[in-house]
Amino acid sequence: MSVEDDVRQKFNRLKGSMDERMRRLWAGAEADSIGHGGIATVARATGLAIRTVTAGRNELRAGARTDDLVRVRRKGGGRRPHEVVHPGLLAALEALVAPATRGDPESPLRWTSKSTHTLSAEMFDTYKIRVGDKTVARLLRGLGYSLQATQKTVEGAQHPDRNAQFEHINAKAKECLERGIPFVSVDTKKKELVGNFKNAGREWHPEGLPERADVHDFPNQAIGKAIPYGVLDVADNSAFVVVGNDHDTPRFAVTSFETWWLRMGRKRYPNAREIHITADSGGSNASRSRIWKTELQKFADKYGIAVGVSHFPPGTSKWNKIEHRLFAFITMNWRGRPLRTFEIIVSLIGATTTSAGLVVRAALDGRKYPLGEEVSDAQMKSLNIVKDAFHGDWNYTIRPRSKAA
Repeated sequence: MSVEDDVRQKFNRLKGSMDERMRRLWAGAEADSIGHGGIATVARATGLAIRTVTAGRNELRAGARTDDLVRVRRKGGGRRPHEVVHPGLLAALEALVAPATRGDPESPLRWTSKSTHTLSAEMFDTYKIRVGDKTVARLLRGLGYSLQATQKTVEGAQHPDRNAQFEHINAKAKECLERGIPFVSVDTKKKELVGNFKNAGREWHPEGLPERADVHDFPNQAIGKAIPYGVLDVADNSAFVVVGNDHDTPRFAVTSFETWWLRMGRKRYPNAREIHITADSGGSNASRSRIWKTELQKFADKYGIAVGVSHFPPGTSKWNKIEHRLFAFITMNWRGRPLRTFEIIVSLIGATTTSAGLVVRAALDGRKYPLGEEVSDAQMKSLNIVKDAFHGDWNYTIRPRSKAA
């Protein structure tokens, strides 16, 4: 556990029993014991202003006593938090960090990692709200964001058109959101062994009564392997996850996409004649997969809906919205619980929620999806694929074929 986490835990346990002055002195004492950088560490951990922590430290160094008669403001006194003064502050900040979530894909912070100083300046430039960088950091932590190591955001060599493709997806997202076209993000979550195996994470249990799991995770002792394929409706903040138990194939991916359309999509978009998908470049929805495109063509023909697809450049799968708006919360929801049956997995996925109002539904797909299927050149020529002018291998639309064709 880091020093900051330790201070945060202690503060959360004690803050309810301390008045304003005791909080200041306690924070000052912690900062003094940490030494160099202690004031900033305590401020981040507690949410107190740096000048408050500094004042507490200075009072202690000057010989302050806890039984001194010093005026303490009544409870609720003092400056109101920024998010109270500006009710739209949290929504505005999240719109800057993850603009597609809030329908603003043209934000200058869209595909980059920005400092709290830059976010503070952009908050005023865009929304005319003055907020300091330390407050931005506190609010981001409250929204579930954290600082990420730079080396973890790049997978392999970067494609020269990486940023240009992000901008292309950006423009497509804006167009779809403005026109009311379904804009979805798809991907396969990490496969999970099904059985009485230990699952990472912790949850509350009566003391001395933890969940009991097998000592070893031997695959041959598993009931099977769960393959969750998710479809996230970016604008609606809803998702459908199909849990397969055979193989993660392109046919399984498109079948899962069709299940989302039948169970959720067409109810929200009854007049839709277009759908746009963002997907990784590899896996069951790979940009080079012939079966993926053939199965999407069948969907387009069956429902009379054109399906646009934009693939993320190779090595950028972590930018896919579904990763951190759906899969991350599914993992948190079932942490510390053995995934003993497929039914338990489906139930836990369907129970996933977030403070932003995410709605998730899930279903089990027990069908077989054999490997090794092939599509001939003649079949590929019969597909009604219209490639975009920019990187047609990554961006294309599959239109319904006429009945004659």
